[in-house]
Amino acid sequence: MPVRPGFLPVRPAPLDVRACGRDRGSVTDQDRGTTYPWTPGEPLAEVLHLLRMRGVFYCRSEVSAPWALEMPAFEDCASFHVVVSGEAVLDVPRADENAVRLVPGDLAVVPHGAGHVIRSEPAPLHAGRVDLLPQEMIGEHCSVLRYGGGGDRTVLVCGIVEFGHPTARRLMRSLPPVLRSGTAAASRGGAVRFLLDLMAEEAARMRPGGEAVLTRLADVLVILAMREWMDSGAADRSGWLLALRDPHIGRALAAVHRAPEHPWTVASLAHEAAMSRSAFAAHFTDLVGEPAMQYVTRWRMESALTALREGASVAELAARSGYESEAAFARAFKRMTGLTPGSARRAVPNATTPR
Repeated sequence: MPVRPGFLPVRPAPLDVRACGRDRGSVTDQDRGTTYPWTPGEPLAEVLHLLRMRGVFYCRSEVSAPWALEMPAFEDCASFHVVVSGEAVLDVPRADENAVRLVPGDLAVVPHGAGHVIRSEPAPLHAGRVDLLPQEMIGEHCSVLRYGGGGDRTVLVCGIVEFGHPTARRLMRSLPPVLRSGTAAASRGGAVRFLLDLMAEEAARMRPGGEAVLTRLADVLVILAMREWMDSGAADRSGWLLALRDPHIGRALAAVHRAPEHPWTVASLAHEAAMSRSAFAAHFTDLVGEPAMQYVTRWRMESALTALREGASVAELAARSGYESEAAFARAFKRMTGLTPGSARRAVPNATTPR
């Protein structure tokens, strides 16, 4: 099984704002008791707002042909690659294309934490595992890798990013094996090209605040790549993203995400969606792939799993998830995750080396 990298820094908690409440004035973060003076927008926009990197490790790779780098798998993480100069071929398991050719200005995101290979040419080459190769550390979470056979030179900026919020993790699971934002996207305006150039510059020489700059740039670039994919219509075919964009089911999903502790019923969710109970139940299952109340329970347990790993108590989570007793919460938690709350807390991965 892949592991979560233990070396990733954690973004300060005040930056991880969570939208809660329903279209009525100020918004309260249910987890932290903080009130925000703004009203949430449409459901998909709220999800993108929560797409914040909790941690990141960057590597500026200066490679020369022939070369191949193996990126190991990391649980609940995504990898990205920016081509600064030269060319590369990205090979990701289960991708629609066996190999994706990348040229300067291309951004590729591998959202599922899958292991993959990036190399100088389409033909398979022996790949050095990137975390085992000698690197020059230029910051606590940033390095320079020099590798290859001495031929044509390619410069990449590669990163591993972690998403802590359940909404962000579910969103990443809804994406295809590879997202590619190409030079066509960069040529539509100077902003994307500027961001890519700035990321390359920051990774080249780590200055004070450089890691913070890289983290914010990664936030923006990943969202832009996702938005480009959504604009292509690929996200409108089926699944959770389509449900979020549905004018009725999206409102019900947003209500659950903002207040999972609320005693939701099919009837109350149908009211949020402005639909009849029977029509809502059928439409929800058709779009999301599971019944509404099963989704509510799953969402509560996904949120609870994250909170357990961050140190929350079972009593606190039982109340936050809408359960009257710790025992009832523990039974539901084990039914959904296969773990008891105690074993889930003890199972927090802390290895710094991936599989």
